Amino acid sequence: MFFDKFQSWFSVDMGIDLGTCNTLVCVRGEGIVLDEPSVVAVKKGTNQVLQNGNAVGWVAKEMLGRTPGSISAIRPLKDGVISDFEITEAMLSYFIRKVNGNRPLAKPRVVIAVPSGITAVEKRAVLDSAEHAGARRVYLVEEPMAAGIGANLPIVEATASMIVDIGGGTTEVAIMSLADIAQCESVRVAGDDMDEAIINHMKKAYNLMIGEQTAERIKIEIGSAGGPDEGRSMEVRGRDMISGLPRKTIITGEEVRTALQEPVGAIIETVTRTLERAEPELAADLVENGIVLAGGGALLRGMNVVISEATGLECRVADNPLHCVALGTAIYLEHLEEWKSTMESDMDEI
Repeated sequence: MFFDKFQSWFSVDMGIDLGTCNTLVCVRGEGIVLDEPSVVAVKKGTNQVLQNGNAVGWVAKEMLGRTPGSISAIRPLKDGVISDFEITEAMLSYFIRKVNGNRPLAKPRVVIAVPSGITAVEKRAVLDSAEHAGARRVYLVEEPMAAGIGANLPIVEATASMIVDIGGGTTEVAIMSLADIAQCESVRVAGDDMDEAIINHMKKAYNLMIGEQTAERIKIEIGSAGGPDEGRSMEVRGRDMISGLPRKTIITGEEVRTALQEPVGAIIETVTRTLERAEPELAADLVENGIVLAGGGALLRGMNVVISEATGLECRVADNPLHCVALGTAIYLEHLEEWKSTMESDMDEI
């Protein structure tokens, strides 16, 4: 007990938004101190991280789709959960080391946001990865709760708040009241599926193979879910599927919108299903309070418009959608002593 208190004086407790695409780290009193892609570069056929364990984040993302035969750039999380345990551990270890600095003996307490729909086995994988990566104590918080707190929603009050957190691997839809989740659904359709839809469209319409990073750039620059068509277009380069040679073509925003209809439609269906299951009093509150969008997918043009049209409720984008979950974990850190009984931790039997 004394040693634990001693460590807490010197360690840097941190909140981590362990995302499929990006990992964000918050430190109590400092806000977000790290925002890097969830990518690790390893020696092919091994789990040996390049550059003495430092080929993580931006360094590794630059290698995605461009690596020689001896190197693999890996995204160790898929659909919001760990798909490669050892690589996730190496990635977390790098991030914790980077934030904790030269304090090898002062291990931090860590709050990690996880999707609400993950299984007990997947939760255990997150807890074990963080422990092995150097955390002294690990606490798990559900992403919708963290996003709601980070978006400054009145989730502790006796009124309904609704958050739609569209990340890279999962979309979390939750109605919250009195500091708990009243209705929630987690669906594994999100930003990565939008990129995949654009890749498939380029194959079918143009016989052009493009990479994930190119698809993401198309989505950001000219993609939209609805609203007015502003005649956007951009040049896309890739590999011709017939000749096998490099080629470029022009794609319009209208084409991208059509390509994104399926994943956007799946997200809208999840939102309407969650609303249909809400208690009448909570539904009544939402007529006034509306829906808040968070996560990277919230930045897709017209996303709030199509959700508003489908539900009849006002839908707005949070002030800082990319950072909502991470900021929420930081607030959990500030109230750790009073809230830790409501969170799952590595002390619990899962």
